[in-house]
Amino acid sequence: MRMQESNAVQPGKRSKAEKVIRLFYGFQFFFALLLWVPIFYEFEHRIGLSDPEIFKIQSFYYLAFCLLEIPTGLLADFLGRRTCMRAGTLIVTAANLIPVFFQSFTGFMVHFFLIALARSLVSGAASAYLYDTLKECDAVELYRKAEGNARALALGGKVLLWAGVGALMEWQLTLPYTLTALATAISAVYAWRMPREAVKQEALDNPYEKFRQLGRIFPLLLRSPRVSLVIVQGVAIFVLSRVAQVDLFQPYLKTLGFTAASFGIIMGAFTLFEALGASHPDWVRKLLGRLSLGSDLSSVYVLTLFLSACLAFMAVSGPWGGIFWLCLLSLATGFAYPIQRQLMNDVIPDSRYRATFLSFESIIDRAGSAVSAGLIGSFVARGEVGRFLLLSAGISFAGVLVLLGVSWLGFLYFGSEKSRR
Repeated sequence: MRMQESNAVQPGKRSKAEKVIRLFYGFQFFFALLLWVPIFYEFEHRIGLSDPEIFKIQSFYYLAFCLLEIPTGLLADFLGRRTCMRAGTLIVTAANLIPVFFQSFTGFMVHFFLIALARSLVSGAASAYLYDTLKECDAVELYRKAEGNARALALGGKVLLWAGVGALMEWQLTLPYTLTALATAISAVYAWRMPREAVKQEALDNPYEKFRQLGRIFPLLLRSPRVSLVIVQGVAIFVLSRVAQVDLFQPYLKTLGFTAASFGIIMGAFTLFEALGASHPDWVRKLLGRLSLGSDLSSVYVLTLFLSACLAFMAVSGPWGGIFWLCLLSLATGFAYPIQRQLMNDVIPDSRYRATFLSFESIIDRAGSAVSAGLIGSFVARGEVGRFLLLSAGISFAGVLVLLGVSWLGFLYFGSEKSRR
C-alpha cells in the first residue's frame, strides 16, 4: 500500500518539476532580453553625453556590481529566492523606463545602478530556486539541462532581436528601451506564477557570516598562491572580453564606418561565435594536448595570449578584418570561460568557502572592468580607440609573461621544498 502511495506521488512531483522548468525558461528569456545593449553608447551620445561621461557611468556600473554581490546574496538567504526574483523583475523594468523619461547623466547613473541591483538580485537566486525546487521534486538530474536550455533560449532571443534594434532606434530613439521594459515586465509575470519555494530558507545564525567568510579567504589565499594566480589570470580574460565586446564595441564600430543600424547584427554574429566556443571547450584541450599544453592552466594562458593578439589585430584592421578578429576573440572567450571556471573550482583549497571564493573572484573581475572603463573615456574622446586596444593587448600580453614567470619560480621553489623533505 505504501509503495503504491509513493509511486502515485512521483507523477505529481514530475509534473511540478516540468512546470517550474517551463516558467524558468520564460523568466530567463524575458529578464535577459536587454535590447538596448548594442546601441546604448550611441543612444547616450545622441542625448548629449560626452565620452568621458558615458564611460564614467560604465565604471560606476561595474563598481555597483562589486558592492552588491554579497549583500544581495544575504537578501536571498533572508527573504527567499523567489522574492528576490520578483523584486529583480520590478527593479529592472523601472530601470529600463528611466532612459525613456529622464535622458541625462544622472538619469543614466540611476538606470545602470538599478540594472546592477536587479541582476545581482536575480543571478544567484534564480539558479538556487530552480535547483532546490527540482531537488524537492526528486528531479535534480534535470537541473543542468534546464540551465543550459534557458541560456540557449535567452541567447537565441538576443541574437534574433538584436539584429533589428539599430533600425528601431533610427525609427524612434527610445523604442529599444520601451520594448526592453515590456519584455522585463513579462518576466515579472513568470516570476509571480512560480510556485512557493520548495525548500525553506535557513536563516543564518549571524547575518554577517558571509562577510566574515570573505575575510577568512585571505589567509587561505596566502597559503594557496595558485588560487591567486588563477584569479588574476581570470581577470585578464574578463576585462579583455568586456573591452572588445561591450565597452569599446560601439565606438570601435563607428571608427570602422559602421552605422548604428548594423550594431545589433554584428553583436548577434559574434555572440554566436562565443556560444560555439562555450559549448565546445574540449576542442582547445584536444588541440593543445597535441602540443603537450593540454592542462587547464596552460589552455587559459594560451587563450589569453590569443585574446591579446585579437585586440592588437582589431586595432590595425579595416572594417571586415576588424569584424573577423572580433568574432575570433568571441570564439576564444567562449572557450576560455568554462575552462577558467573549472580551473577555479579545482584549485579552491577549502570547499566550505567555495561560494565565497567564487564571489570574491567575481568582485575582482568587475573591479578590473571598472578601472578599465574609467580609462576608456579619455581615449575615445581623443579618437584613440585603436591605441587603447593596442595598449590593452600589450599590458595583457606582458601580464601573462609575468604570470608564467611567477608560475615557473613557484614550481622551482615548491619543487625544491618537496625534495628537501
